[in-house]
Amino acid sequence: MTGAPTTAGGAPPDPAAGRQNADLTAWVAVAAGGLGALLATLDVSIVNSALPVIQGEIGATGAEGTWIATAFLVAEIVIIPLSAWLERLLGLRTLLIVAVTAFTGFSILCGVATDLTTMIIGRTGQGFMGGALIPTAMTIVAKRLPPHQQPIGMALFGMTVILGPVMGPLVGGWLTENLSWHYAFFVNVPICAVLLLLLFVGLPHEKANLEYLTEADWAGILGLVLGLGGLTVVLEEGHREEWFDSSLIRWLTAVTVIGFALLLYGQFYARKPVLKLQLLLNRQFGSVAVMALAVGMVMYGSTYVIPQFLAIISDYNALQTGLVIFWMGVPAFLLMPVLPFLIRKIDIRMAVGAGMVLIALSCFVSTSLTAESGGGVFTESQLIRGAGMILSMMFLNQATVASVAKADAGDASGIFNAARNLGGSFALAALASFQDQRIWHHSRRMEETLNANSVGLQSYLDGLARTLGGMERAMAVLGGTIQREAFVMTYNDVFTVMGVLTMATVPLVIFLRPLPKNVSLSLH
Repeated sequence: MTGAPTTAGGAPPDPAAGRQNADLTAWVAVAAGGLGALLATLDVSIVNSALPVIQGEIGATGAEGTWIATAFLVAEIVIIPLSAWLERLLGLRTLLIVAVTAFTGFSILCGVATDLTTMIIGRTGQGFMGGALIPTAMTIVAKRLPPHQQPIGMALFGMTVILGPVMGPLVGGWLTENLSWHYAFFVNVPICAVLLLLLFVGLPHEKANLEYLTEADWAGILGLVLGLGGLTVVLEEGHREEWFDSSLIRWLTAVTVIGFALLLYGQFYARKPVLKLQLLLNRQFGSVAVMALAVGMVMYGSTYVIPQFLAIISDYNALQTGLVIFWMGVPAFLLMPVLPFLIRKIDIRMAVGAGMVLIALSCFVSTSLTAESGGGVFTESQLIRGAGMILSMMFLNQATVASVAKADAGDASGIFNAARNLGGSFALAALASFQDQRIWHHSRRMEETLNANSVGLQSYLDGLARTLGGMERAMAVLGGTIQREAFVMTYNDVFTVMGVLTMATVPLVIFLRPLPKNVSLSLH
């Protein structure tokens, strides 16, 4: 056909999409973004398996040791919404190079820490730097790939977000069991070296726009730090500190309120608000954000509850627990080759709805646990959950950008990713209180059914006393049995509640609009 259009290089455009395909350096940049997001999400949970060992070696109590995990999460949630502004200020490549370099340094600091203060400083730094790597991975896909190839890049990004939290306990458990807990941090060094090389090759240098400093919404920036930081700490530590009985929680709540007030002030009075919260008034994007909360709730909630169950009821070690959690990542590997095709062909409402239903179903499958249940009982539910996660996350990623103007996509990405992580924080806070309440409830109900004058109970206790050498030991065994059964019933309740809450978000899919053909994720 004469007169066929050609690209600048003289080659005909891609016949399927009518556009030129991305070159090798673009895919290198996408690989860098995916690796960075994987690293950041992995480090959220990689220390969970090693936490008891770390606490012992640095002289931290159980309550103090939780800050090793909390410090990372707080810093990450604060920085994620700020990433779009930082990218505009510094340029994408400069921001990522600074973040990865500093992340390496803070990882080394954590690895050599001998006291709690040093460890918390290192984990906070890791969270700040790692948090910038998550939403910017979506930015790289948008900037470096043409629209018809962006579903492939988004599939890579979605897979890393799913795999990071499920690989963390496995990698951390293996390193702790076979080498040392220090390597849970030192393993980041060679990965960061590769990541830096990919960033230098794949991303062009962009000039910094320092005028953003003078035009910045400083009230909004301070509000984000105080509001999100305070809220996350309150959610993480509230139950342990007995909520508002603690002066710490009362002060942090006040800080949170002041922070969100400053953020709202910036929304109305700043020329360029640091984060466009008005996007949440968009019916489609608001629905996406709510569903992101639900996905984060189940993803982080399940990775919190299952290890607890396996450690308390089944006596699993860190590595065995990590292997059970990892089953949730298997569907991401299996679906990876077909995800770009699914994104192009399946209606977003059907895909997200199916994903959310599968996530809810995975919770309901785990509502028949017994004291004899081991890790194998979670295989089916973890596979179903993984399939639901990858479907819902992939299409919600697409809906995040498609539901707002192109200029607002960076802010939308920050809000979406922060909402997912906040869902995890809400889940952990609620689960801690809910578990205590339900364990007490089930224990009391079982005790009420035991009649001290019952012949059967007396015979049972007499038999135990003869076997164990005394009635005191027999009573202790009975109390332990009641507590164990109360734990099991509580975990069944937890999965039921997570399933019901997830199902409650499914009707929100009606607010999603079908994705346009060859939807572009361009942020400019």
